[in-house]
Amino acid sequence: MQQPVNNNSLSATPRGATSQGAAALWTLLKKSPAFLPLIGLLLVSVAMAATTDHFFSSDNLINIARQVSINAIIAVGMSCAILSGGIDLSVGSVMALTGTLTAGLMVAGLPPGLAIMAGLAVGIAFGVGNGFFIAYAKMPPIIVTLATMGIARGLALLYTGGYPINDLPDWFEFFGRGNVLGVQTPILVMLLVFVVAYVLLDHTALGRYIYAIGGNEEATRLSGVRVSRYKLLVYALSGCTAAIAGLVLTSRLMSGQPNAGVGFELDAIAAVVMGGTAITGGRGSIIGTLIGAIMLGVLNNGLNMMGVSPYLQNIIKGVIILLAIYISRNSSKRS
Repeated sequence: MQQPVNNNSLSATPRGATSQGAAALWTLLKKSPAFLPLIGLLLVSVAMAATTDHFFSSDNLINIARQVSINAIIAVGMSCAILSGGIDLSVGSVMALTGTLTAGLMVAGLPPGLAIMAGLAVGIAFGVGNGFFIAYAKMPPIIVTLATMGIARGLALLYTGGYPINDLPDWFEFFGRGNVLGVQTPILVMLLVFVVAYVLLDHTALGRYIYAIGGNEEATRLSGVRVSRYKLLVYALSGCTAAIAGLVLTSRLMSGQPNAGVGFELDAIAAVVMGGTAITGGRGSIIGTLIGAIMLGVLNNGLNMMGVSPYLQNIIKGVIILLAIYISRNSSKRS
């Protein structure tokens, strides 16, 4: 005799599989270094939306993305440096030198393409210089990049005499103010830099070695990896992203400003740390850095909309950074 079909039993397997899949996805997300930063971004966004008007308007969101773009580009190079167990304090000054040099060369009549390439080359050269002293001369990263921060800023001021360089060609504003298919160019540049960084860090040997060096440099060296070479590449990347950010900022201002980028290195470090990267290196993600940069931008935007004093904003951001470091340290211990 045929047994009656139990419809509940037929539907139990798909539901069970779905719930198991959701649970597995949730577990995977929680293990990601970007999980806590994402939760933090959501909480900060909700708080800002609750305390300000028009926070989620399209104009304000576009404004946040544009403001975030330059810091996020710098933070990519800073992520590589911190993941490798180092740091780069020279990025803001390299931005200024790159921007003023590029502006000066264009005003002097050099073909625009060559002027831009010269600016990028100077940024990479400073990164290579940092990498040489750190990797081969075995000097502390914080001391080396503190010194080159002063050198780059001094060269920018010396080159310009302390005055901005104006009268740039009209087409140059495309990189800082233009748009492609309705998306502003700085945002597109930021996304392109992050895509390249994601591929390098997550899908190449260079990325694996950067994480390994930051996790245990001596063990990585003993395994046959040429640590010095890869550390040199890390700081070259940091110099390159600082140069790209400098070109975008110069285009946005349509002026080469020798005092541009002051304090930008601190915002970049904040974005990296708020994105879940361990300040001691070896743990983090480039996606987390993007989330951290957006979180910092949301915080700045919301506090400005609320009319909070800039002095108080610095205190609030400092407290949040300390909290992010504390959470990152404890999560690293648990893992």
